[in-house]
Amino acid sequence: MDRKIFNQLRTIIYQTSGIALSEKKENLVASRIGKRMRALGIHTHKEYLEMVKSNETGEEITEMLDAISTNVTSFFREPNHFQFVETVFKEWLDQGQKTFRFWSAASSTGEEPYTLAMVIREAMADHKVDIKILGTDINTKVLQACRNGVYKEDKMRSVPQVLRDRYADYRMIDGVYCYVIKPELKQLISFCRLNLSKPPFPMSGPFDIVFCRNVMIYFDDEVRKRLLDEIYRLIKPGGYLLVGHAESLTGMLSGFKSVKPSVYIKN
Repeated sequence: MDRKIFNQLRTIIYQTSGIALSEKKENLVASRIGKRMRALGIHTHKEYLEMVKSNETGEEITEMLDAISTNVTSFFREPNHFQFVETVFKEWLDQGQKTFRFWSAASSTGEEPYTLAMVIREAMADHKVDIKILGTDINTKVLQACRNGVYKEDKMRSVPQVLRDRYADYRMIDGVYCYVIKPELKQLISFCRLNLSKPPFPMSGPFDIVFCRNVMIYFDDEVRKRLLDEIYRLIKPGGYLLVGHAESLTGMLSGFKSVKPSVYIKN
């Protein structure tokens, strides 16, 4: 890919998504955009760049971001976070709280919000409570996967068998055995597209707990600061922000206080 074309594409990607691509990502971008070009019958990167720039509806930019964005996730990823949520949730239940709102800010293909839903359903026992989980992502294709809630056997191996049996149906789909999330779990979660680099967001909150894990690593400090300020606005006092274990808010000058590594509270 011509360096000038790459620089123009990564500028568009940054301006529209906040994803900051280094010069070392040229081959990655060329590879991922190449698949989109083949689907469109476009033969040169220059043609594709011109198409993106001239597409007034913005649909092709969305397609490009779908191709570029990385979606690596799993059920019960970083499991101590879910143990923390279970503990805090039970404490709030004991204090008489009846309404709970959770947000998975970068839900990818849905493993994180569905794990959260399982943990909450198990912890709530016989309590009559109002639970809503919001799952958001910039990638339209993974959001559809979230809504479908269909996962191959290997994807569900990290889910305890008792939870698989309780919250998913085992079926053969197109010749492959899969787990399909049951409606009782799906009904707890709403999925929608959201660009985390473009606050303010339309949600009113307040959220009790926000998962924003392993996404800020793709942003520069300016975008991170805007996002953290918006999450801070949307979390209730005493609510928590959970980030990836490899991430830190040190130096971000946010209003959050560290509880322990990768867990922060809004005082």
